Amino acid sequence: MTLIEVLVALAIVAITLSAGIKAAGGLTLNAQRVTDLTVGQWCVENQFFDLKAKNMFPDIGESQFNCQQLGREFKGRQVVRPSANPNFRSVEVRVLDEEGQMVTRVVTVVPKP
Repeated sequence: MTLIEVLVALAIVAITLSAGIKAAGGLTLNAQRVTDLTVGQWCVENQFFDLKAKNMFPDIGESQFNCQQLGREFKGRQVVRPSANPNFRSVEVRVLDEEGQMVTRVVTVVPKP
């Protein structure tokens, strides 16, 4: 083998390894997103279950809440709006991570009890 062949082989190995590292980093980031989305959905479900358990027609307006899941602190915002039918209210819940980035947003309709 000549020196040029060895250098070409090393370049090929370096390119292959860097592509593998980049792919592994992408998988790690994707796994974190899936975890955040799942935990965000738990926070949303907790908020909706709380509304259902109170068995009250929610007041129109905004409110903030905190949700601790898996040792992390999420912040949430609930917005209640009137709907076209006065017997229903539109409820939007947004969950933000520690950095203030939106993790998930869910809108549902709550009937008058």
